[in-house]
Amino acid sequence: MPVEPAPSPWMFPDLRELAGSGSSDEPDDLVAMGADLEPGTLLAAYRCGLFPMPDPSTSQMLWWSPVARGVLPLDRLKVSRSLRQSAAKMEVRVDTAFVDVVTACADPARDSGWIDGDIAAAYTHLHELGWAHSVEAWRDGELVGGLYGVAIGGLFAGESMFHTQRDASKVALLGLVDLLRDEHAGQRLLDVQWQTPHLASLGVVEIARPAYLDCLSRALAVPLPKELA
Repeated sequence: MPVEPAPSPWMFPDLRELAGSGSSDEPDDLVAMGADLEPGTLLAAYRCGLFPMPDPSTSQMLWWSPVARGVLPLDRLKVSRSLRQSAAKMEVRVDTAFVDVVTACADPARDSGWIDGDIAAAYTHLHELGWAHSVEAWRDGELVGGLYGVAIGGLFAGESMFHTQRDASKVALLGLVDLLRDEHAGQRLLDVQWQTPHLASLGVVEIARPAYLDCLSRALAVPLPKELA
């Protein structure tokens, strides 16, 4: 079972108040700045609907809650024939190479890279406490793709994914969806932060922030999948 860390000394804004403020200003995905990346702070953020992403131009940590949140309904994953064929050639493993997955996701050669050393260290610490997990695609004994994220109750908050062979990251995602499809599948929430054209092609949809918070509340009330407990 995950180990609950010391609580965070930081207070995050109430996103429901932001969502229903009635302000004439357009709501913003960026909600807060500062704080730290201690395990208690990260868990508090995810539990209230936030996630961190650093500002590469400053030392500030930024905390985000997209107005239009990308989520993947577990019954909406689009699995093509070619993906099924790729999956048949790969083995999906959980938490056997967490650091390697994060390192691959943090490759500075990738476009729009944002995972720095502080982020990698913070999520590795969460992994050691049992809160962060990797789902990996292996082929012939080689790690060829994977993803990592944070699991709290019925929430799986995906952070990043990578592949070195075709479809390998998609195979890892397929493996994640399979392990989330249990008796609590209807209440689970697979959060991918923002919808992109690539993720949309896999079945990711956008939901408004208030709807996301409702889904989050239901998800946090159910237990972890047995593979992640």
